[in-house]
Amino acid sequence: MRLIILVILIVFSSCKRPNRGNSQKPNYGTHQQGVPNNREGKITGSEIKMIYENGVYKIPTEVNGISMKFIFDTGASIISISETEALYLFKQGAINEEDILGSMYFQDATGNISEGTEINLKSVKIGSHTMTNVKASVVHNLQAPLLLGQSALSRFGKVTIDYDKGVIYFE
Repeated sequence: MRLIILVILIVFSSCKRPNRGNSQKPNYGTHQQGVPNNREGKITGSEIKMIYENGVYKIPTEVNGISMKFIFDTGASIISISETEALYLFKQGAINEEDILGSMYFQDATGNISEGTEINLKSVKIGSHTMTNVKASVVHNLQAPLLLGQSALSRFGKVTIDYDKGVIYFE
């Protein structure tokens, strides 16, 4: 099974990774659709500025050294990435065959059951906090969003959101 998944990753590795906005520095100091201006206060390791895009809050995150923006999703049980992102991580050498754990099934927000691939992320960094060996799912959909789910969030003792400041606090 791992060999089949690896072959699929290699075959699709010629696909271009869509621009997820990482090429430009995010603009944290603008007022967007009811989100307050975030210019006040210095960010420390436990405070992370959220990025408000298209009606959702995203958290700047590093996965195995690669910068990404994940949707903060307390309803997701696991970190979830698309095949496109998995292929990009594979091409960058950030994941390899040993990180592929096998098939898994998950229920999406619509209630549908889908098959995915479970992988191990060697490191997930949020602010100054680095977690190791975090389970994630690769959704067999090229355009699935990046979801920061409970497999990462549950490792923090307390998570507090201040929507007025556009900040999330990890304790």
